[in-house]
Amino acid sequence: MSEIKNIVFDFGGVIVDINRTAAIDKFKEIGINNIEELLDLYRQKGIFRKIEDGSMSREDFYAEICRLTGKRIDGKDIDQGWLDFIMPVEQAKLDYILKLRAKYKILLLSNTNDIIMSWAMSEKFSTNGKPLDSYFDELYLSYKLGCMKPDLDIFHIMIKSSGINPAETLFIDDSEANITSGKILGFKTFWFKTENRFSEIEDKIACYGKI
Repeated sequence: MSEIKNIVFDFGGVIVDINRTAAIDKFKEIGINNIEELLDLYRQKGIFRKIEDGSMSREDFYAEICRLTGKRIDGKDIDQGWLDFIMPVEQAKLDYILKLRAKYKILLLSNTNDIIMSWAMSEKFSTNGKPLDSYFDELYLSYKLGCMKPDLDIFHIMIKSSGINPAETLFIDDSEANITSGKILGFKTFWFKTENRFSEIEDKIACYGKI
C-alpha cells in the first residue's frame, strides 16, 4: 500500500463553510430573481458558472448582472453576494493545515472565482492576517485553469503540474461527484461531510498508509 505523501483540499465546504442562503438573499436583493437556479453548493450555472470556469471576466460578470437586473449596481455589492457565500474561516483549521504541511505536500483544488480569491489572497482571509496561499504549497483554481471539478481535465492539470502520484495522495472534498472523479484517477479520498472534523484527516491517512 502506497504511503500518503500529499493532501489535496477542496476550498468551499472543507476549508471554509458555505452559507448558500445568505448568498441567495444578497443576490435576490440586487435583483437576480432566479438565483436559486444558478448558485449551487458545488457547481454553478449560467454566468455564475462562466466566472468560475474562466470563460467570463470579473468585469464582464458585473456588466451582465447589471444587464439582467436592468440596474446600475456597484461591483462591491455584487462582490458581497459571493462573499456572503463564505462563512468566517476557523483559524484552527488553518493551523492544522500548517501542522500537516510539515509532513505532506499540501495542495488546493477548487471551483472558485476571482472575486472570492481576491478576498482569500488578502490579509482579510485569516485572523492572523495571512492569505490563503501562505497555507498551501500549490493552488489549482478553476477560473485560472479553464475547467472545473468534477471534470477529469482539472485533475489531470494538477497531476501534471505538481508531479504528484494520485496513489500517494489524499483528496478531500465535500462533493460526491468530485470524490468519484478522484477515485477514477486513483486518488485516496475523504468525502468530507458537515459532521466530519479536520482531526479525522490523520485517522483517514492512517487507514490508507503510514503517517
